[in-house]
Amino acid sequence: MVDYGNLTRVLQEQIEHWDGKPSSDSSGFVVQVGDSVATIYGLDKAVYGELVDFNSGAMGIVLNLEENGVGCVLLSGESLVKDGEEARGTGKVVSVPAGPSLLGRVVNPLGEAVDGRGPVVAEEYLPVESPAAPVIDRGTVNVPLQTGALSVDSMIPIGRGQRELIIGDRQTGKTALAIDTIINQKGKNVYCVYCAIGQKSSSVAAIIKNLEKFGAMDYTFVVLASASDSAALQYLAPYSAVAMAEHFMRRGGDVLVIYDDLSKHAVAYRTISLLLRRPPGREAFPGDVFYLHSRLLERSAKLSDARGGGSITALPIVETQAGDISSYIPTNVISITDGQVFLDSELFNSGFRPAVDVGLSVSRVGGSAQSKAIRKISGRLRLDLAQYREMAAFAQFGSDLDKATQDKLAQGVRLMEALKQPQFKPYAMEEQAAILFAAVNGYLMDVELEKIGPFIRGFLEYLGSHKGAALETIASTGAITAETESELRKAVEAYKQLKQ
Repeated sequence: MVDYGNLTRVLQEQIEHWDGKPSSDSSGFVVQVGDSVATIYGLDKAVYGELVDFNSGAMGIVLNLEENGVGCVLLSGESLVKDGEEARGTGKVVSVPAGPSLLGRVVNPLGEAVDGRGPVVAEEYLPVESPAAPVIDRGTVNVPLQTGALSVDSMIPIGRGQRELIIGDRQTGKTALAIDTIINQKGKNVYCVYCAIGQKSSSVAAIIKNLEKFGAMDYTFVVLASASDSAALQYLAPYSAVAMAEHFMRRGGDVLVIYDDLSKHAVAYRTISLLLRRPPGREAFPGDVFYLHSRLLERSAKLSDARGGGSITALPIVETQAGDISSYIPTNVISITDGQVFLDSELFNSGFRPAVDVGLSVSRVGGSAQSKAIRKISGRLRLDLAQYREMAAFAQFGSDLDKATQDKLAQGVRLMEALKQPQFKPYAMEEQAAILFAAVNGYLMDVELEKIGPFIRGFLEYLGSHKGAALETIASTGAITAETESELRKAVEAYKQLKQ
């Protein structure tokens, strides 16, 4: 329990602030303030998450309810709050503006514009904390959300309404994969939200510039709580982002939300909890750190047709230390999400990008949302890559290898090479099908390794100009028929003849 100091001081403050008039509002006064946390005596009608107004104009949110008062985290004006200052409960919880006017904007976790383009015009205000859609309101995840990354869409597919974790060490391309996914949603009727938690403002500015360059800000908005913002704003940021996204979901829209990243979010919450004197647990995190992320990610859902059929797809990002996915926060988030894309630093440093480790990555839902064309071709891909990795481990010992093993190794190396992809170059679904068809069926076996990248780019250009109808058929039907397969076979053979 918080020590409120001298009882005389408390009584003196009460006498000084007593005006003899009956009051129906909840009020109290600050007995201690520091590090963005104010302890308030009184406020006996306060509820968890309520906004509190201070005489100085500062604003706070109630996060601790105690016997004689409340613990309040300051959202603004923390330098203005002084001991003895009066504080009043507003009877309102933190709400943020929502609506189409957010698109193309950069806002803070309170919904205030930080891009210098004037205030956001709200269609409605939504509470940042709200219950997740109940099971009865949810539908099946059966529509793919294409990331544009060949290795992800073919082997770790993501469906609209799914929660897929992107996990890996720092500097392994986690944010790059998320940004490519946003860019790939152009023309697919998917709204995107990029929630930056504890990132450098310069890094976020570079991301926004790239999104503008590729025309992605037309359907995207950014919720920014930078590293220089208070822990309270960093804590609120993802809840604000998902509340804004729910506006579109409830109107039948599909939304993609990127949380970059939840490791920093957990650290911000740990900071707040320790300042509020809550008991620390494992790694000094509070006991409810699992609930912190589960109540956030459970709000991602695919609604049933009776509820409009909207969806929120979540791509939370978590940073690991030295590839340790068994530490506290990563295991928590892995257990909440429907799969993870694991990015490996060794693969990244060896030039394989996106550095997806197929062995440790999994999608527990996406297979049922995968397009038939990709599912048909990529069925063998994962098995071939697994066999390649196993054989490559034995081949290191330098023993003589038979022809079949050599062929398997050569095919595996070429499959890995085909999965390499530069940043900001997402592939459309029909292009992915064409690349996989050529790679899985051995058409790259006689292509030199260093020429596979140019070969694939040239093949896609050739397909677009000579066999556009076949690509259009795959795009419109989402499937590969025997006729389309024959067209692709003829196309790759004709292109190889052309290159010789």
